[in-house]
Parts: sequence; structure tokens; C-alpha cells
Amino acid sequence: MTGERSSGDSGTPLLSVRNLAVHYPITKGWLRREVGRVRAVDGLSFDVDRGEALGLVGESGSGKTTVAHTLCRLEEPTDGEIRFRGQPIADQSTAERRSFTRRVGLVVQDPHEAFNPRMTVGEAVAEPLVVHGFDDQGRREAIVADLFERVGLSTTDTDRFPHEFSGGELQRIAIARALITNPDLIVADEPTSALDARVRADILDLLDGIRREHDIAVVFISHDLDVVRRFCDRVAVMYLGEIVETGRTERVLSEPKHPYTRVLLSAVPALDPRERTHERPLTDVIPDPADPPSGCRFHTRCPAVIPDPDVTILPEAWRSLVRFRFTVEVGEIPPELAVDSDEPIAHDLVRRTFDLPERLEDETLQAAVDGAVAALAAGDEREAVERLKAVLTTPCERREPAVETVDGGTVRCLRYESDIDASPPGR
Repeated sequence: MTGERSSGDSGTPLLSVRNLAVHYPITKGWLRREVGRVRAVDGLSFDVDRGEALGLVGESGSGKTTVAHTLCRLEEPTDGEIRFRGQPIADQSTAERRSFTRRVGLVVQDPHEAFNPRMTVGEAVAEPLVVHGFDDQGRREAIVADLFERVGLSTTDTDRFPHEFSGGELQRIAIARALITNPDLIVADEPTSALDARVRADILDLLDGIRREHDIAVVFISHDLDVVRRFCDRVAVMYLGEIVETGRTERVLSEPKHPYTRVLLSAVPALDPRERTHERPLTDVIPDPADPPSGCRFHTRCPAVIPDPDVTILPEAWRSLVRFRFTVEVGEIPPELAVDSDEPIAHDLVRRTFDLPERLEDETLQAAVDGAVAALAAGDEREAVERLKAVLTTPCERREPAVETVDGGTVRCLRYESDIDASPPGR
């Protein structure tokens, strides 16, 4: 790695992101009239200190890769601000932008797509030096050879082509290329997801050793919570373009505060079943980022969705009823309830499928559920949804949660706001 590392201001985060938004217009017709927007990233804020590893986790479609590309200026934000070493990166001069690209390296998910098949890997690793005007070919070759040894490869490998390497070897080469300009920050976008377990461990060890030796910060994007637990100091959990929880990695993954974090952890296999959490989402359908739910964006899937204060049914019945409502609302109808003939479906089958209570003390609620069951049995999903929406309401769909500080981290959930009663119904 070349050049002197700039220290930055004491106490200033290396990277500071505030209210970052990246929206993509949806257009229609030959005039390309904008009819909507995909809110891939919608109001993210976080900091990364020098030498720190921040994990950014979430399901596919949560916006993680868009964040990675925006941090590296491969995408331009719609709104918000990114500061690097205390300075905003928007409207940089040409010289400032060149300096920024030297200080930020990117490691992508699939190393096979990261290299030009017509270039030797040595040429590919040296390319950033050429772009930044490093003209001494002999010195470039020496730097590349040194980096190959640092990442566990041979100096003789520099003259080979990408197809001659395994996936793990190519990812080592990709890390070498990210390091070639002596960066302060590496953005690693799912760098181990395409690798087997043994190679994944080797790559993580390599990244961790380099990070600690050279005090390089890493934004580590992954859907693998076990990898994040091993590698990252802090973690930020993303859902549908927003960060819903942040904190020290061990605290977030051992004592998650947000229901979505608990759902993610429930999906991680555990050798001991007693160590596995059992939070299942109400539905498996991730909403369209072009039309996110009102209020809390997770409320249509949240197993801890908050009932209105006047709901008096038991917690188990409440969860069954809201699962019924949101499953029908998002169109996730079980196959056994698909209407493919003129014969209506038995009401009892609908009730068994959704584990609905037989009787409810609230007559209004009972009538609405009976009507929704009958409508769904007849194949009228819209009528079923309207009946359920009229009586099964929640503050989670009416009010957008604020970001609250909890146990040294942050949580975006109404349950942590002082004026919300999140007690179970029927208390």
C-alpha cells in the first residue's frame, strides 16, 4: 500500500451519514412521466470510526447494496449527506473526488465479475494506481507483488488471468485491489457469501488482520448474522430502506430490541435448539419499496404489532387475527384456499388455516371476522380485507416510530416510546 495515511480530526468520525436517501423514479409512457419512486434507501444515519467494523445486515431488498454503491459514489444520493473525514463528499472538486476514491476501497460479492478476463490479475490490481497517475511501472509491480504476498498468494500469480483462480483466491485478489491505494475505508458488499465455509473463514481472518494492522475502517454488508457476529464491532439492522436497530454487535445479536432483528435471528440455524429464538413474521411477503406500508414499515409482518388500547382479546387470539388480516392484505393466500371452481371453500377450512378463535367476546369483532371468513371463502379478498381493516387496527400503521436510544444503541419501534401502551391485549 502506498502513501501516507491521513489522520483526520480528533473525535470526528471517519464516515458520517445523515438522512441518506436514494430513490429511483418509476416512469410511464413515451414521455417518461414519473408516476412513483422506489425508495431503496430512505433516511439512513450512522457513523463509522477509524479502524471500526460496522456490519450492515438485512434481508435481500432491504437496500444494503444501494448503500454500498452510494458510499463509494457509484450512485448519487437523492437526499441527505455523507461526510468523509469531516468533509461532505457532494460537490467535490475533481481533485477532491480523486482523493476520495483513493481513500475508499470496494470489495464486491462475486469476485468472478470483478475482473476483466482479458487483463492479468496483476494488471487489474495495479489499475487504480494507473488511474491515479502512478506512472512508475517498476514500482507499481513491486507494490502489487507485495500485496499478493500479504493476502496469501504468490508473486508469480500476478501474470495469470482471472479464470485460472478459485473463488476464494479471486476474493483475495479483490481485497488486494481494494488495498492498493492505501484506503482509510473499505466497503465490503457480501464479500464471503459466494464462498464455502472454510474459505469464508480464511477471507474473514484476512480482512480482520488487515483492518487491525493498518487501522482501516470497514463497512461490512451481509445477510449472514454469524459472519457479522465474528467480524464486526457494531451492527446496523436494515429493513425496507431504513435502519431499525443499531448497537454493539454482541448486544444486538444476544439481546435484540427490535422485533425484526429477532425475526432475522430466528432464521439462523442453531446446533442447540434451546439457543434458537422462535420469532416468525406474520407474513413472508416483503412490501414493495415503491409503496412501503404507512407508519412502521415492518408492521405488516411484525409478530409484536401493538394492538389498540380498547382491544380486550387474549394475545394469542390477537396475533392470529392480525396474521389473518395482513396475510390476506398482502395476497399471501395459502394454496389450499385458492378458489379454482364455482364451489365456495368451507368456512371451517379458513378458520383452521389461520388458527382463528371460534368465539370472541367482542360482538363487533366477531361479526367482522365472520364476514371476512365468508368473503375469503367466496374468493372475495378485497371484501375480507376491508372487514378486517375496520376492526383490527394498530398504532403501528398510523404512526411512524421515532429513533430511540436503548442500551447504548438505537431502536426504531413504537414499543420504546413513552406515550405508547405496548402491553399485550387482554391484560
